[in-house]
Amino acid sequence: MTPDLLQSGAERWQRAQRRAESEGASGGRAAAFAHPVAPGAIDTSHGRILYLDDVQVSFDGYKALKGLSLDIAPGELRAIIGPNGAGKTTMLDVITGRTRPDRGSVFLGSTIDLLRYREPQIAALGVGRKFQKPTVFEPLTVWENLELALAGDKRVRASLTFRLGAAQRQRLQELLALIHLEDAAGRAAGTLSHGQKQWLEIGMLLAQEPKVLLLDEPVAGMTDDETERTAQLLLKLKGRHTLVVVEHDMGFVRAIADKVTVLCDGAVLTEGSFEQVARDERVIEVYLGR
Repeated sequence: MTPDLLQSGAERWQRAQRRAESEGASGGRAAAFAHPVAPGAIDTSHGRILYLDDVQVSFDGYKALKGLSLDIAPGELRAIIGPNGAGKTTMLDVITGRTRPDRGSVFLGSTIDLLRYREPQIAALGVGRKFQKPTVFEPLTVWENLELALAGDKRVRASLTFRLGAAQRQRLQELLALIHLEDAAGRAAGTLSHGQKQWLEIGMLLAQEPKVLLLDEPVAGMTDDETERTAQLLLKLKGRHTLVVVEHDMGFVRAIADKVTVLCDGAVLTEGSFEQVARDERVIEVYLGR
């Protein structure tokens, strides 16, 4: 990411906000979309969908992120690796609004300043996140979990009375096939294996049509077969969604990623293809070992 892109995006946003205010609009979230793109779309005309620039986060004096800068292209599958304490999860927390940085910029596309929004609003803007531990509704069936995720209105009463149309049923069937759970649609989610629960949660996120999908150690605890099938799943999603995958399994990273970013001590150490970073003496020293 270059500072001039961020600056131009911010200036466009400010001009749009002033126009909205002069017309009696309230600004806020709607103002972030006041750019000549389709409603609900993200401006990726500069070839990037996610920008982080000079992001710093401190916890009681400990700097978890130290001037982290990163940019990711639409449809890219980016792997993020690095030793424990490198700042990987903190980076995801900043992107999704769980943690506010001390300084820096975080943009979705060229015009949407994510630091202006809270966590639920960022999810509504199209940023989905899967945590390390799968979070599904275990008493409900696989189908019912996906159905709840598909409901547009997330209020309790609306979710309980939500009814699927034909197109939505077709969408859920497609998701079941994609996440390898067609034969488990009627099973309670609590009876699934760990890997299957991970797939179900990914399916629940996909039901909400995220533009950017953040995955934190998606294959941790999986069998070799589940890991391979997860790699196949993510490769199918690449291009349709932008994926950012934090992972320690180097075989998995090699299988999925076009580009790998290595974090260390809260900043980018290096990035490139898997082969390039695996040969980097600094990466070998701080993370991969010899």
